[in-house]
Amino acid sequence: MNAIRRIRCEILQLTQAELARAAGTTQATVSRWERDEAEPSLSEMTRIRARVKSAGLPWDDAWFFEPPPSTSNRKAVAA
Repeated sequence: MNAIRRIRCEILQLTQAELARAAGTTQATVSRWERDEAEPSLSEMTRIRARVKSAGLPWDDAWFFEPPPSTSNRKAVAA
């Protein structure tokens, strides 16, 4: 899972289309971000951050740049 998919699924719990509307782009573009075929622009990242904050959720700008923790690591720690 890449950073954008983690933000979309785990933090915002949105569909690709919903994140696209929040970022001011298309669902196809969000799909390309999640496949690491493209990267969001600064203005798109700013709109995504604003969406998270408007939902009253915690935010860290590093989430755009750091790989999310892997599921296997979380299972290993929990075991």
